[in-house]
Parts: sequence; structure tokens; C-alpha cells
Amino acid sequence: MLDGKRIAILAEEDFEDSELIEPMRAMKNAGAKVLIVGSGSKETYRGRRGSVTVSVDAMADKVKAEDFNAIIIPGGYAADRMRLYQSMVELVRKAHELGKVVAAICHGPQLLISAEIVRGHRVTSWPSLMVDLRNAGADWVDTPVAQDGNIITSRKPADLPRFNKAIIEALRD
Repeated sequence: MLDGKRIAILAEEDFEDSELIEPMRAMKNAGAKVLIVGSGSKETYRGRRGSVTVSVDAMADKVKAEDFNAIIIPGGYAADRMRLYQSMVELVRKAHELGKVVAAICHGPQLLISAEIVRGHRVTSWPSLMVDLRNAGADWVDTPVAQDGNIITSRKPADLPRFNKAIIEALRD
């Protein structure tokens, strides 16, 4: 289904465990090659629930948006930390400019705000980000998945099956 597709899942300390692991599993099961891309602060990151630790395959400043078909941004506290690293912000901005799929769940859209790519787009997120996203010019909606062009967003872990399906559908040949 996604054979030959390359997907970057961004990581930083305190990611929401299921929001990294479930998309990674779904994309691999669909045949994609998945790389964990870290901010550069560490070689391994621990999930905020403490049940998952991931090792990075590459650092954000060592990869190019052109090398991927999609970028997935998990939520948790990680997204707020990720936006402190210009290489992560630029990776997301460039992927969007190239028309690559940029998918973010829960607090993940914080990185989309920093990349300045939400203005005029219909997005969703964890409810506490509604004001931030609207202030950044987004049309925030309360729906399990919002897809607007190449941007796919979702609200919370319970929405993961729909989020994963939307990403897979967007990447199909």
C-alpha cells in the first residue's frame, strides 16, 4: 500500500506515547519506511507516560524535507519542546511548502503554528490549542480529523484510528 514511501515521525522528550507508537505501527504495517527524527537534544526520548522510549534514526538538522513523503508530529509536551529547535520548525515548513503530508495530533499543531503554516487552513487539535490556532489564522474545528490540503490534524489518542487512516489514504499512489 505505502511501499516506497518514507515517513518521518518527529520526537522529543515527553511525547504522548500512543501518538508516536500507533502511527509508527500503522505506517510500517502499510509498508512505509518510518524514521524517528529527533530535535538533536538527545539520542533517545521517553514518552510522557513512561511506557515507551524511542531511539532516533536521524536528527532534524541532518535530514531534508525532500527525503520524505510525510511528517507526523505526535502530541504530549514534546511538541512545545520541538518548536524551540529551528531545524524542526524549518523541516515542517519546508515539507508543507513542497506539498508533503504534514500530520499533527493533539498538541502537535503547536509546531505547525511555529512553522507558520496554519493560516487559512481548517485544523483541529486538543481543545486548549483552539485559541492559539485561531490567533495564528487557522479555522479551528472540533472534529476527530481535519484535512485541508496536505495538512492533517487530529484531537486526541481516541482519534488515532481515523488519524492513521487519513494519513495512509493521503499517501496512497
